[in-house]
Amino acid sequence: MSEIAAAKRKQSAKEPADPGTWAAHEDPSALFAGRGSLASRIQQGKAARAKVPRAKLAECRTDGRDPLVLLAASNVGRVPELIPIRYGRMVANPFAFYRGAAAVMAYDLSKLPHSDVNVQLGGDTHLANFGLFASPERRMLFGPNDFDETLPGPFDWDVRRLAASFVIEARERGLAMREQRAVVRRLCETFRQRIAEFSRMDTLDVWYYQFRAASMLEIAGSLEERRKELAVITKASRQSSRSVMTHATEVVNGKLRIKDVPPLVYHIPLESPHDHKQYDAMVRRFFADYRLTLPDDRRALFDRYELVDVAIRVVGVGSVGTRCYQSLFMADGACPLFLQLKEARASVLEGYLPPSRFPNHGQRVVNGQRLLQSASDIFLGWSKMRHTGNDFYVRQLRDMKGAFDFSTFDIHDLDEYAVSCAHALAHAMAKAGDPALLLGYMGKSDAFDEAIERFALAYAEQNEADWTALKTAVKSGGIQVIRE
Repeated sequence: MSEIAAAKRKQSAKEPADPGTWAAHEDPSALFAGRGSLASRIQQGKAARAKVPRAKLAECRTDGRDPLVLLAASNVGRVPELIPIRYGRMVANPFAFYRGAAAVMAYDLSKLPHSDVNVQLGGDTHLANFGLFASPERRMLFGPNDFDETLPGPFDWDVRRLAASFVIEARERGLAMREQRAVVRRLCETFRQRIAEFSRMDTLDVWYYQFRAASMLEIAGSLEERRKELAVITKASRQSSRSVMTHATEVVNGKLRIKDVPPLVYHIPLESPHDHKQYDAMVRRFFADYRLTLPDDRRALFDRYELVDVAIRVVGVGSVGTRCYQSLFMADGACPLFLQLKEARASVLEGYLPPSRFPNHGQRVVNGQRLLQSASDIFLGWSKMRHTGNDFYVRQLRDMKGAFDFSTFDIHDLDEYAVSCAHALAHAMAKAGDPALLLGYMGKSDAFDEAIERFALAYAEQNEADWTALKTAVKSGGIQVIRE
């Protein structure tokens, strides 16, 4: 029996308590009390308007804060040598800056009026954090796919971040102001209408609902748009651990290993056999702990694989500087499995909202993802690097995942993509929260849509000013960058 397999067996008798288990101090009668009638919950949502009218969501005051100070604060705890890469990516254009500046917007939103209707937030809900992914049944779905910042909070925070991202991207595409407004209006109208539909659906039907890639093709308004979307869907459907293996591995001294592609993929330099032994023990300890977070049937599947190699991997824009690894497992010497280990830090929202109830931020991310997605990765789990105390979550790498190239979008493409994102976000919130409360707050008129439109346009201007401040600091030498 291999060392990692032995560790898996040994730890099976020491499984942690289920964090969702009913606590002895709770009143069990309250667990099954329900949420009240649909009408009463809609009325609760309407009552929330009295505290914060919908028009107040249009406010966009950002006085007295320095975006560069907020960004510097968000760098604390990141790998220092990777921070110039982060800034190098963010300075490229306003949307790249926006992607990396979730901490800045979290600060801004915390100072602005917001609804009293809470849901599980994605926390970094912009248009590039939606994409294609596969259900366990290998159906191609579309929806939110980044949950590093997930936390319960006011639903409008996610809507406002998503709406502003569309305006910023529309400006990148050179679209006129009226077209920017139209995209946001379509986004908000679709979101509001889908929430109304989900509020009328059977509760289990909402939970089981899936927004499939095929639905995106149905929304497409022309054959050319369908052709472009189908090409992305087809490419995503062919992504797998086996396809990754063809270009991401090599044989060194007769052993299969992950290919170094510095500075983005590389192995930790280890000088002595003792260092190798310690590192190997640390990695195997990590995966033994991770295994305990998988359901029993997934553990049985995971146990068929043997660990082959682990390498550092630099990812994303906002995530650059956080610790991330990719690992290669093999079954039967011929069946690859790539898992990504991504550091889970405190959500950028936690400085302004109640902190996570989970002891491990990887657990926070995983539970948020399972709540918000219509189906999630079968290998989704979490663990901790015991020697450093850093939290991580684990998922498959590039398993039937796909993203759209916004640089090719015209107004029609962006408009239809806004519909798809709004539909997916509405389902995520309806699944994780109470659509009746959301419906009650938003109402049937376009008052909510108008407020979000005004906010998104104003915040896009602020984002450009913040990006300009970063460019100025880079040009003066105050901030060092590495451009890839």
